[in-house]
Amino acid sequence: MKNVPMARRQFIGALAAVSGGALLSQTAAGGASATGTSGFRPFGDSPYASPEGTTIPSATSIVDNGGNTWTVSGGVIYRNGSTVGNTYNVSLLLWYGGMVYQRGTGGQFYVYNAGSWRICTDPRIPLPAPPGTFYGMNGHPDSGLGAATVASLLHDLGCSIYRMNVVGGSLGESEPIAQELQSKGIKLFPVIDLSPDQGGVLFANESAAYHYGFDGAAQVATALRPYGVTMYECGNELTRRGYMLVAANDAGTKVSGWNNTNWPLMRGVMRGMMDGVKSVQPDALCGINFCRTDIGAADALWDGAQPDGSGGHQPLRWDLTTWHNYEGDGDIFHIGSDGAGPSLNVPVYAKARYGKPFMMTEWNGNNPASVRGPYMTQQLGEYFDRRSTEGFQSQMFYTLQDTDYGIANLDGSHIDPPYSAYKDFAATHPDV
Repeated sequence: MKNVPMARRQFIGALAAVSGGALLSQTAAGGASATGTSGFRPFGDSPYASPEGTTIPSATSIVDNGGNTWTVSGGVIYRNGSTVGNTYNVSLLLWYGGMVYQRGTGGQFYVYNAGSWRICTDPRIPLPAPPGTFYGMNGHPDSGLGAATVASLLHDLGCSIYRMNVVGGSLGESEPIAQELQSKGIKLFPVIDLSPDQGGVLFANESAAYHYGFDGAAQVATALRPYGVTMYECGNELTRRGYMLVAANDAGTKVSGWNNTNWPLMRGVMRGMMDGVKSVQPDALCGINFCRTDIGAADALWDGAQPDGSGGHQPLRWDLTTWHNYEGDGDIFHIGSDGAGPSLNVPVYAKARYGKPFMMTEWNGNNPASVRGPYMTQQLGEYFDRRSTEGFQSQMFYTLQDTDYGIANLDGSHIDPPYSAYKDFAATHPDV
């Protein structure tokens, strides 16, 4: 988020992972550089796929976005005539959100991804999001504007939540902002900006990364809890660090796309941050964020798996599923998988797999300000419509201040039409 945000990377046309690839030569042999232009390209729904919600029965077959034909015979699932995993007693096959789901005679649902059937819930069941934090914005503690000016801008826009990167060294700048926001009825959503490395050097093991995350997060929660902070995002685009990805242009649907050696370090610092927050605030909500189509990473962390396929590791159980999605990545509700194929609805998948509220904590387009207003209105409408179905609790535009892609200049003056588009939408679509 800070220094080389996903937003800026999209605007310069580099869809590769976050800065941190520079650490590769020092810290992570076998990884891939995070620089360069990605080959990832988003895809929409296939024109030949079965209609959304098709089931067997009553249909006799389902065609997915890749053109594969799925059937069920004798309670066993077949794809193009061959069995798909070890299935039996299948009572329902469902095509929904760009993915194939099955239900057994016992009532349990599973979704097929990356060669495995994964336990989930029925994706058609609505998940309502709690109201009150839908309208969000991103910013930094060193914005150059006083806390009162930041709070005034957010209040004028109709924002109820402000996402800001926070670490121990910036708490002195963060606390006055948190205090001012609280006085205006706006929640601060801190991003605890810790990672598996310190000063460009990766931690020696998962335990060291865990304790680093724990201590840092506990410090942040101790400082900010008095100002009404109840939600924290634990880490920022950690799955996209150059030392984490095997290939910089990997879309993220398969866990094999991540560095197996460095994976425990990321898991450790994530676990540490969540545990550190909860050691201070047991009832606080912690989010883990992902980018693009990182369902492979999310699944592996949730299930306690490694990129090499091994299991039995410490699973992560976050309270909020948070995501970053920029225009160049593709529509989050129809985003291409593996950079070259069928699309899926990420919030639907996350709802079925993890059952947590969904927060889009960074989004933006790569259009000039003159056309970004209509784009913002369209995106806000799509997000707003999903509040009651996919648990879409919040969207946080990136960013409040930036001459090129913000909605306010560095001096706080408005950039129109984006500023007015956001403000007008919030005024006419109450988050209740």
